[in-house]
This record gives sequence, C-alpha cells and structure tokens, in this order.
Amino acid sequence: MTETEQLDEDVAIEAATEVLPLDAWHRAKGGRMVEFAGYWMPIQYEGIMAEHLWVRENAGLFDVSHMGQLALSGDTVAEALEALVPGDISALKPGRMRYSLLLDEDGGILDDLMITNEGDQLGIVVNGAVKWEDIGHLRENLPDDITLNHNEDHGLLALQGPKAVDALTRLVPEAAGLVFMQATRATWNGHAVAISRSGYTGEDGFEISLPNETLEGFADALCAMEEVKPIGLGARDSLRLEAGLPLYGHDLDPTIDPVEGDLAFAISKRRREEGGFPGAARVLGHLADGSPRKRVGLLVDGKLPVREGAKLFDGNTEIGVVTSGGFAPSVGAPIAMGYVPRDHAEPGTALAAEVRGKRVACTVTAMPFVPHNYVRKTGA
Repeated sequence: MTETEQLDEDVAIEAATEVLPLDAWHRAKGGRMVEFAGYWMPIQYEGIMAEHLWVRENAGLFDVSHMGQLALSGDTVAEALEALVPGDISALKPGRMRYSLLLDEDGGILDDLMITNEGDQLGIVVNGAVKWEDIGHLRENLPDDITLNHNEDHGLLALQGPKAVDALTRLVPEAAGLVFMQATRATWNGHAVAISRSGYTGEDGFEISLPNETLEGFADALCAMEEVKPIGLGARDSLRLEAGLPLYGHDLDPTIDPVEGDLAFAISKRRREEGGFPGAARVLGHLADGSPRKRVGLLVDGKLPVREGAKLFDGNTEIGVVTSGGFAPSVGAPIAMGYVPRDHAEPGTALAAEVRGKRVACTVTAMPFVPHNYVRKTGA
C-alpha cells in the first residue's frame, strides 16, 4: 500500500460513524473491512463462498454489534408497544421471542425487529442502519410512563450453524435447553449474558448479548474451538438470501406493508381480528383481498447473478424489480428476490431480468431456497 493509499484509508476510517468494539480483533483476524450501516464491519476473512459453506456445515461467528439493543419497561409496556406493531405482545410469555414490524401510520414498514419478553422488561433488537430513527419513533409514540434504554455498552454476537449448540454449550451450558425463539439469561466468567436461540441465516444458532469489555474474550474462546470460524457480512447476506429472509432497506421499506412483504405471519390472530395497529385498514384489507404486489423468490437461469435494482419483465412489459440477488453457494446457481404484481407471483411464472442491457430468464419460486434448520419444540 502506498503512502497516499494509507492516508486515504485512514481518512475513510475517521469518516465512518462508528467502529465496533471488536474492530481491532476483526482486523487482526484478517477481516476485510467495509462501511456498512455507519460502521466499519468485516465483509469477509477467507472468502465469502468458503465462509458460507462453513456455516452450513459447522459454526460461524458473526459480529452484529452494530444492531440496536433496546429495553422497554413499564406497567403497560406490552399494550403500549402493540400500538406500534401488529404482533400479540401481551401474550408473549417470559423467555419467548417474536419477530415483528414497526409500522408507520399507513402500515408501511419502518423496520423489522425481534421482541423478547425478558420477564422484567421487553428486549428489542433493531437494525443498525435505522436504529436511531427507531429510537426516535419509539420515544415519540410511546406513553411517558414507558422507559426506553439503549444498551450501547453491550455488543451482540451471532453463532450460527449445525455445530453452534455444541460450541456454545461448552461456555454457557444453559444454551442447550433452548429451542428456536426462546431466550434466557446466564453468566460466563462472572459476567451476565443474554442468549437467544435465533439468528438470520436459516441455520440453527444463537445470538449472545454481552458487555463490550467481555466480547473479545468470548469471541476468542469460541474461535479456539475447531468447529468455529469468524464469518463476515458477505456470507451473512448470501445465507439469509438462501433462507428467503428480507433485509431492511433493500427488501423492506416504508412503501411496503407486511402483506406485500410476504410477512403476514407477523400479524397475530388477535390483531387480525381487533386491528388497533398503524395502517390496520390497509394491511387488513390486503389480507382479505390480496395485495397489489408481493415479494417473491426467483431462480435465475445460467450463471450470471441478478443484483438489486434489476428490472423484471413479462415479455416486453416491465412489471417489477429485484431487491436482493447474488450467487447462492448452497444452491449452486444465482438466486434473487423482488417484487412483482400479485398475478405474477405464482411459483412457476416465467419472467426475465435485465442485466447489463441483456434479458436473463428467471422463474418465480417458493422460498426459502434452502430449507430452514431451526431446532423447534417437539410437536411444534
């Protein structure tokens, strides 16, 4: 690297909004750092494809400390939050989690988030790119008797893959007792940790919240195990794409409601009957009558990846757009997801994507592209 290139890199680092608590750790591990959601984050270590396949077969450690970890408390906190999301938060039992959506007044998606009943409070994990907007929205719209804390002194790690449970249990035995969408509190080396059996790769795995000063020791302890390697953002993106999971700011935004986003499962039965959440008229109308467009999966012919922003065509008529896409290592072919009109959303529908001025054939397909491997409660 020349002196000028080094200076450019130093200036870029200074210009970034934040660095992760483990920034030096990632660099020492050979992480190639990129700016994402206002943070310098590792996009890869050994290579995206190798890291992707490692997670599918072993266990990969992701640093997702850029995400916002919030805590809401107050006597009516569940009911207050239900005024902003379409989930049945009041019925959420201690130690249980729920995927939900923060909606604007028209039912558009401001963010997707995870809500956990931690017993004495509700824990919420929000996307890093919009966490400050989420915090502002919550503070503006929640009653004054609800307390919101942003746990900036805690980092968040995700351990994902079929061998994640074996690795994590050596450090925190309580992890073995959890199933998908359950959470607990435990200790490691005298420090409090919060663990959930969850993640965003489609594989079995865990998310672990720890005080910032303990992150390096915990990450070192995991990566000392033969089945665990650090994994970057690149593989996280290809894994979640194969799992059919949307990425906020790409596949979801305020112009899209939960039904259009193929996330109607996040609207609980009671809320479908009672309404009372932002944009309920629009959202429930789409549930009853069908939405004008829908997020779908796309299998791409050939080897040329179809990326975000590619236009979708039925013959010579432009009908939609790709919102995520790339090569899928586990599928062995390019895949994508995007939005098309309802009458083009049926699996098997033949379309074409425009890539570099050329038309690439693709077919609407059901998601996920690769089966989810979550460990669920027996009989669930």
